[in-house]
Amino acid sequence: MAEVAQHVRKFLFRAPGGRNSSSAECLEVLIPEVVSPSYGMYTWPCAPVLAQYVWYNRHSLANQTVLEIGAGTALPGIVAAKCGAQVILSDSGQLPKCLRNCQVSCQANSLARTVAVIGLTWGVFTPELLHLGPIDVILGSDCFYDPSVFEDILVTVSYILEHNPGAKFVCSYQERASDWSLEHLLHKWNLSCTQLPLSSFDADSTNIADSNLPGSHTIHVFQITRSPAA
Repeated sequence: MAEVAQHVRKFLFRAPGGRNSSSAECLEVLIPEVVSPSYGMYTWPCAPVLAQYVWYNRHSLANQTVLEIGAGTALPGIVAAKCGAQVILSDSGQLPKCLRNCQVSCQANSLARTVAVIGLTWGVFTPELLHLGPIDVILGSDCFYDPSVFEDILVTVSYILEHNPGAKFVCSYQERASDWSLEHLLHKWNLSCTQLPLSSFDADSTNIADSNLPGSHTIHVFQITRSPAA
């Protein structure tokens, strides 16, 4: 079988004023991706938005342990690693091609020796999940793409947050249906959710979620934490 064609996509992140000043902070990230989109091997519009959150908060994330779930091409996690975080990239343990994609992204950014890649299957309590160690921030880009996986994601997130008091899950979400809701599952798993305005981390530019894919790309970012004890 012929190999699927790949290309390398370049992402640039700049501090305010970066376009007009050569001395301003700037970060370049290279992401190899499959030209024909598939779930874990393409950089979907949510990823640059979440990566912008990471870039905006790069100083507070430095030296923290960051876990990206459903990482795929891993743009947000790669940005976190390049900004000084200790990063673990994860995708389904049942999808070796997605895990390989994480590894390829690390190699493209000279991070193969410093970023761990592990298999975490949502809703399944594998040794990789049980032996994660301390986590400060969980990242998830467009994980909530199918209602059938919503609870599995939140089971995994709830477990990690329960064992890491003070940790948070920051996720980007693309609107696909007006009747999709997490509210009852958040309550069931003792989680609270706050929407983060895109303007609060300079992600409200009209082109930050540019995509050649058809349809509207309305992106939201949420922060999910354990609910306070009653």
